[in-house]
Amino acid sequence: MSRDYLGSLASPVETAEIKKNERNMATEGPAVRRVQVAEHPRLLKLKEMFNSKFGSVPKFYVRAPGRVNIIGEHIDYCGYSVLPMAVEQDMLIAVEPVKTHVLQLANTNPLYPDFSTSANNIQIDKTKPLWHNYFLCGFKGIQEHFGLSDLTGMNCLVDGNIPPSSGLSSSSALVCCAGLVTLTVLGMNLSKVELAEICTKSEHYIGTEGGGMDQSISFLAEEGTAKLIEFSPLRATDVKLPSGAVFVIANSCVEMNKAATSHFNIRVMECRLAAKLLAKHKCLPWEEVLRLEEVQAKLEVSLEEMLLITEGTLHSEPYSPEEICRCLGISLQELKTQILSPNTQDDPLHQLSHCSARLKMNVLTFKLYQRAKHVYSEAARVLQFKKICEETPDNTVQLLGELMNQSHMSCRDMYECSCPELDQLVDICRKFGAQGSRLTGAGWGGCTVSIVPADKLSSFLANVHEAYYQRSNRSLVPEKQSLFATKPGGGALVFLEA
Repeated sequence: MSRDYLGSLASPVETAEIKKNERNMATEGPAVRRVQVAEHPRLLKLKEMFNSKFGSVPKFYVRAPGRVNIIGEHIDYCGYSVLPMAVEQDMLIAVEPVKTHVLQLANTNPLYPDFSTSANNIQIDKTKPLWHNYFLCGFKGIQEHFGLSDLTGMNCLVDGNIPPSSGLSSSSALVCCAGLVTLTVLGMNLSKVELAEICTKSEHYIGTEGGGMDQSISFLAEEGTAKLIEFSPLRATDVKLPSGAVFVIANSCVEMNKAATSHFNIRVMECRLAAKLLAKHKCLPWEEVLRLEEVQAKLEVSLEEMLLITEGTLHSEPYSPEEICRCLGISLQELKTQILSPNTQDDPLHQLSHCSARLKMNVLTFKLYQRAKHVYSEAARVLQFKKICEETPDNTVQLLGELMNQSHMSCRDMYECSCPELDQLVDICRKFGAQGSRLTGAGWGGCTVSIVPADKLSSFLANVHEAYYQRSNRSLVPEKQSLFATKPGGGALVFLEA
């Protein structure tokens, strides 16, 4: 697999030194590398395009990778650990600080128009998930973290090769890249953990209520290892993947923009409501509970016990707002203003405006049992996956594949975040040799990730390509026919021209 310039920017000795210096994620900031731009085609092309656009040359470059989540879907915002790895595809930005207070943003993709604004008056329109708003999220996050009001301007040219709305975290990679750009222009320092936490919070400006996995792996990733990402406090642990298998990403070619639809944030809301009903049933202070993990922590029980508690407490029929109010002993107005209030950053009610024709509370229903069952079972699968990777039994690949298959079934049936194309692609991948296959990312479109025995990789790629991309009657854009083997890549970096 071609590594483009990203894997060849440093010699093996330099790479080993970089890895050594980056071990302490809690205190070290992103690495800075000096490179000969002329020796790296992508950087050189970006430099030339920058000069053509702005009439000057970049002072530095920043890259932030996308990611594939191997297992642990829709549970980071519930407080549970996830298991992603960074991918080769990334966002790359060429940057020149300027003396004016104007941000000038351009993109190498002509589909994304130029944008300029005052660096001291950042406005982010949640109703329009335009590409430049993701840059503004990262910029504003750093600005507000340091409490700055008089920022310098900059010229930026963005080049991304992560397929958009594919479940590989193109949006979060741009937020992270912009955050690191801004930090570098200011000449300030933050650790990778601090950057990840700031960018997680700042992406909420665009209206999505994610839990932090995407930003964390973009900064904390290291080449050669997946990561178990844990939250509160944020930390990353190496997970060595089996050497006899390859992870393959396949794009369904169905796009789903989290910020443009309400599906994602309604799931966040359902998980919050499930947590509150479970807490109330167990006589916990339910008003304080926001995440399903908090219920488990307060009860001091296992995930398996939480599944039993869920089955004994919640019913499988959808809950109406009125029933939720009866369970919690509150009014509809209190439900709307105290639990689903649009006035706090943590709450997703504002996303309901994206539903058709201003949905009213009394026509919404919430599948609390199904969502909680998925979250607790998926959290257990993540820990089982890590344990198998550590113990390396003879049938490691088979066992990991079974967990991935169970994950997809739960995403499809309990969390309802799959779609027919993803289900078809998963079936095709399993038919042609994948030991396990599942949707990855938010779902409702995007990509699958499959674990494939290394000796079957060539035939797997050929057969899946023919069965899904060539035989279908879909009108597929060629560049979206992404089907590739991947391996764990490194995290965000700053490049200086030597």
